Amino acid sequence: MKISQTGLKLAYLSALLNAVIIGFSFLFTKIALAYSSPIDTLTYRFAVSFAVMSILVGFSRINLDYRGKPFYLALLLATMYPLGFFTLQAFGLKYATSAEGGILYAFTPVLTMILAAVFLKEVTTRLQKLSIFLSVFGVVFIFIMKGSSIDLSNVTGIFLLFFSCLAFAGYSVLARSLLRVYSPMEITYLMLGIGFITFFAISLTDHVITGTLDTFIAPLASGSFIVSILYLGVMSSLVTALTANYALSKIEASKMSVFTNLSTVVSIAAGAMFLGEEVSMYHIIGSVLIITGVWGANRLGKA
Repeated sequence: MKISQTGLKLAYLSALLNAVIIGFSFLFTKIALAYSSPIDTLTYRFAVSFAVMSILVGFSRINLDYRGKPFYLALLLATMYPLGFFTLQAFGLKYATSAEGGILYAFTPVLTMILAAVFLKEVTTRLQKLSIFLSVFGVVFIFIMKGSSIDLSNVTGIFLLFFSCLAFAGYSVLARSLLRVYSPMEITYLMLGIGFITFFAISLTDHVITGTLDTFIAPLASGSFIVSILYLGVMSSLVTALTANYALSKIEASKMSVFTNLSTVVSIAAGAMFLGEEVSMYHIIGSVLIITGVWGANRLGKA
């Protein structure tokens, strides 16, 4: 399928915007989790994202047509992301550290490259492979220099976090395939709707059984929590889903996936700007490696 230069530019801009939003989302996630549990936070963020998109669908001329399309594959996609990714990540971080999660998440582009080669027959050059590994090394280098490492005694958490990365890689590959018949809007609306219904059902059931419905509503008294959820719901769920799905409709899954490592660079910058965190030389070196890797993965392929 021939893609116009304008379409390619918008795809790369979407991938870059996606990484920037995710990079800032770590700040807002930390704030939200100070007031609410992981599952409740997911319920709120997907409630906001699904509500906003439903309003856009209801009051605009966005055409959603699911007739004659492989709906079961779209359900499988939503099972991978957001359901599988966020659930596995949340439980994985109960048994492992956030640093271990960051290190493992950096390997997502490698998993995506492998799955894309197997299922989509995507071909990457040797230089592209080296670039992807360079971006991964940049992230790992930053975490190692911070004194982080993977503790193999946290085997349960490590396995769950690994499978969360595998779920995201699977989403990237399956979405790339499904976006030949679905529009980015159609895929995004299904993902957000299924995410909201599932996380709300889990959260409500848990609170009803334990008799703690008041703790579900209590965070809404905090302005900081509401601001965080609005960012996580609108920007970090709705906009990132739209930008990711649009980018995947135009560029290869392996090229898109490597942009996820840019979120590490953005989170470092965000921490320095808003939390006063120190930026060391190893942050700069790692960031240069990540950016170079992203550039190489997208520019050093076959013409």
